[in-house]
Amino acid sequence: MAGERLRFDGWIAGVGTSSGTRLVVGHWPRSPFGAFSDVMVERPDGERVLLAPTRPVADFVAATYRFDRIEVVPVAVTGSLSGSGAIWLVEAGTLRLRLRAGRRSALGLLLAAVPAPLVRSPLWAALCDVPARLLMPGVRTLGRAGPGRREWYGARDLRPVLAAHAVLDGVDLGPLAPLDPPVAFGFGSAPRTPSLVRVTTTVEVGAAGR
Repeated sequence: MAGERLRFDGWIAGVGTSSGTRLVVGHWPRSPFGAFSDVMVERPDGERVLLAPTRPVADFVAATYRFDRIEVVPVAVTGSLSGSGAIWLVEAGTLRLRLRAGRRSALGLLLAAVPAPLVRSPLWAALCDVPARLLMPGVRTLGRAGPGRREWYGARDLRPVLAAHAVLDGVDLGPLAPLDPPVAFGFGSAPRTPSLVRVTTTVEVGAAGR
């Protein structure tokens, strides 16, 4: 029996830095919590930190993914997105991140052609899971997400992140680098190559037998 399905439409940016700190930014214009953004930080020693804008968002995300520390802080993502690329400014507590993404990749063009109803389907996510793992090691599109939950991703666009600059707790994290090692917040990682991905994420809560 299916549980309640909660759908999030937006963007995920994943970047590594030369310091070893990796950042995953979620920007969700449409969600059950309204519009919001959040940031997942994994430090070089493996500490996983969630930066969330409200306690309800923090509680939901922490029940879906794994963190060692949670901070409820103001989180804002501003910038522009066009056919030629994107520029984002992310402010979350003591984190400041500026990133620049390029044009839609060839894979992004294919993803953009997939009909929206299909993108939201768990069957489509299951079909995409194996090629996603082969093409982008660490990436998964379907899996278990916390007790009594499963989650699936439907990508709708993909753009390379060409440049990024991040400061956390007043410390410059260094130039853009691959997202390596993979982040360990949930059942899958963001792509190793820094990317900005448009995605529809569905979290199924309380599914019987899951």
